[in-house]
Amino acid sequence: MSNTNSNDAVANLKLCWDSLTPFIASLDDEQWAVQSLCPDWTVGGIVAHLAAVEDMLAGEPASAFAESLPFEKVGAFMTEAAALDRDGMIERFNAILETRQAELNAMTDDDLAGPSMTPVGPGTYGRFMAVRVFDFWVHEQDMRMPLGLPGHESGPAAEMSIDEIEMSLGYIMGKKVGLEDGRGITIDLTGPVTRTMHVKVDGRAGQVPELANPDATLTADSTTFALLACGRIDPQDPIDDGRITWSGDAELGERVARNLRFTM
Repeated sequence: MSNTNSNDAVANLKLCWDSLTPFIASLDDEQWAVQSLCPDWTVGGIVAHLAAVEDMLAGEPASAFAESLPFEKVGAFMTEAAALDRDGMIERFNAILETRQAELNAMTDDDLAGPSMTPVGPGTYGRFMAVRVFDFWVHEQDMRMPLGLPGHESGPAAEMSIDEIEMSLGYIMGKKVGLEDGRGITIDLTGPVTRTMHVKVDGRAGQVPELANPDATLTADSTTFALLACGRIDPQDPIDDGRITWSGDAELGERVARNLRFTM
């Protein structure tokens, strides 16, 4: 797992915005209405959701979120967004990102290191921005994949997003897969993000730096791995078309492939 910091998170968030802005501007009304991989939203609905969370953050100092996050503002924004057409939503999205970029540019290291509630529990404002990178990157894939317009599958923001999943591998293998005590699994990501990760259960499941004889090795491209971990696709599809394979203990390998989902 890469060693990231708050400044990395801010830089990677801007990379997500730089990728998304021209992408959504290129879409027509028909593409805007396509169902995304996220069942709650169309492509346009995801744009509104992403804008809503950034709007919640806009205009407030980092210290404003030390105790809680005002998610009620997200709901109110989504209600307003429902009345906007594609051009109106894109204009609103771009304006919010412009405001947020100016605010992030003005933040100090102390601001980013200050306490903040995050969607994954108490942390720092910089940690919250790393979670925002994950959210933006995964939602970009939610839009791109159904449209047949792949992109932004590699680079620092993609790496940081895989980091978020890697941090949860102990939970995934222990609680979702049910990896038995004494057993180990290796996950080999072949690209665009390349990474080899190992988990072993020694009383509890956790990552280990190396694993000489894993009980099974799972191999997948990084985007398929991320979409499975986020519950976006049915595991049967990548199993059938070979995007995810396994060696070693066949029962364990298949169990891992079918039970990677830890979030939605």
